[in-house]
Amino acid sequence: MQYRTLGRTGIKVSPYALGTLMFATSIGNPDPDDSARIIHKALDAGINFIDTAEAYGDSEEIVGRALEGRRDDVVLTTKVSRPMGDDPNQQGASRRWIVTAVENSLRRLQTDRIDLYQIQRPDPTTDIEETLSALTDLIRSGKVRAIGTSTMPASDIVEAQWVAERCGLERFRTEQPPYSLLNRAIEREVLPVTQRYGMGTLVWGPFAQGLLTGRVRKGQHNDLRRAKIFTHLGDAHRLDVVEQLIPLAQDAGMPMTHLAMAFTIAHPGVTSAIIGPRTMSHLDDLLAGIDVALTDDILDRIDEIVPPGTDVGRLDQAYVPPAIQTPSLRRRPVAERSAA
Repeated sequence: MQYRTLGRTGIKVSPYALGTLMFATSIGNPDPDDSARIIHKALDAGINFIDTAEAYGDSEEIVGRALEGRRDDVVLTTKVSRPMGDDPNQQGASRRWIVTAVENSLRRLQTDRIDLYQIQRPDPTTDIEETLSALTDLIRSGKVRAIGTSTMPASDIVEAQWVAERCGLERFRTEQPPYSLLNRAIEREVLPVTQRYGMGTLVWGPFAQGLLTGRVRKGQHNDLRRAKIFTHLGDAHRLDVVEQLIPLAQDAGMPMTHLAMAFTIAHPGVTSAIIGPRTMSHLDDLLAGIDVALTDDILDRIDEIVPPGTDVGRLDQAYVPPAIQTPSLRRRPVAERSAA
């Protein structure tokens, strides 16, 4: 395994990061012992970067138990801000919630420090200075080593960097955006911004949440459980593009999963890509592709199918800013809409 530096933190991480959403017993692997075996095999293969979140059910507890005796071998990251119940204050990026949430995560992970603590989704209701101030205190207390964001728009990343410098606070060292053969919009602004500020980039969804596993084909039934939840798995346009990528993978002599992973980690702005195996066979398949390096010819053919900096459709879990999501923020009152 060739390790990469996580931004300018000096921390060395594997290009494959182990995502643990599928280890949550309620939505993924129902056997915690089997999940632990998968974690151990990933570590034995050289993967030293593990990504989890407080909102992933019992994933943090499973990871904590599996890392007993091996904690020092792992760069451990978890996330905060997604709702953790009906209480409106048990979510977001306020100081009130962050200082409580981090203690909960430390307890579940059975550790005294988190290597990378990420804000899982932007929180427009909280001043970024408030968030950075709370995270800075966590770093100075030794409970957190570095801080990052996930799915944050490029303009918000820049603002956070400026606020940190102006106020003498710790700055975000990483960003975790979606990135795949089908979703390349981050190449336009997010990746150039993270590179400009020396941030590490840990991308999620390299298989487009199931579309690029080879198990989803146009006009064919698929057995993915998430197909009943995510509408993008039935998007006709996305499926058409997948049908163009499958022959490309076949011509290159590799399965779609290997093409998808090799593509994501080939970008100079990407530090690591998150894999989310649910079973040992899923992990074995992905580990078989760690030596794959795509040629310029293959990358050129991908560019012809999905132009750089563009998305094919939209992921269900993609972040939608309030300015787009809330009609009142993009529509003047009726009486003010005309020019006269």
